[in-house]
Amino acid sequence: MRRFTRLFVAAAALALVAGQAHAAPLILATKSFTEQHILSAMTVQYLRKKGFQVQPQTNIATVISRNAMINKQIDMTWEYTGTSLIIFNHINKRMSPEESYETVKRLDAKHGLVWLKPAEMNNTYAFAMQRKRAEAENINTLSELVEKIEHIRQTDPKNNWLLGLDLEFSGRSDGMKPLQQTYQMPLDRPQIRQMDPGLVYNAVRDGFVDAGLIYTTDGRVKGFDLKVLKDDKGFFPSYAVTPVVRKDTLEANPGLDEALNTLSGLLNNEVITELNKRVDIDHQSPQQVAQDFLRSKGMV
Repeated sequence: MRRFTRLFVAAAALALVAGQAHAAPLILATKSFTEQHILSAMTVQYLRKKGFQVQPQTNIATVISRNAMINKQIDMTWEYTGTSLIIFNHINKRMSPEESYETVKRLDAKHGLVWLKPAEMNNTYAFAMQRKRAEAENINTLSELVEKIEHIRQTDPKNNWLLGLDLEFSGRSDGMKPLQQTYQMPLDRPQIRQMDPGLVYNAVRDGFVDAGLIYTTDGRVKGFDLKVLKDDKGFFPSYAVTPVVRKDTLEANPGLDEALNTLSGLLNNEVITELNKRVDIDHQSPQQVAQDFLRSKGMV
């Protein structure tokens, strides 16, 4: 009996090892912009170091990624709270970052999706100016920008301030019009310059517009030395990036949640903006940037 027991235990151990060796890799899906490419590279390198098999799938559209997770075709992704709140759950109510996170966490649990620890970063909309100009004119908030624009309208109407906006935001129901209502921002059409989102940063840097709508963690904010103005009335929703994993994937992979939470805990606006800059401005690869960052933290 003892010999049989030993043989049974040995066979079970071999079967477990074989099963792990041939287990399907974890599928990580990320979107098609710099920040997500860096997150993908960082996650793959760190999880492999921790002994997990990971297969990255990059440049996956937001809605396709969402459906694939629900249908168990991918295991995990880095998602933004605002995206889930507005795009997936169709909620446009203004919420604090904490309320946004708790809401999407609760709603997505019904789909078998687990929101882990949100990073202390917020890749949302904001207005930005040339730093030296904003500081010279003492403009730190969006309210102060509106006050400046209105002052120019009243005292020097021929010297209209110009705002650079992307086409989507200008026409969205939750875009420019409600922003104007929130901040009491009267604008004439000639004051608005619509352009491709990527060109707004250059337009602000080069003085073609006085202020422009940007994403807060874009590498060009640091690379072009732009000043992000504080959204002091809390109009823009929170977009905290968070690892989202299928519940059954977490149950089958002990330690995965801890590893992803460790990565999330390293990120904030200052960190991710610098990493984005190294790719977009300094032309380093996302893989190299991710590796250098993890090495600096003693993680690979």
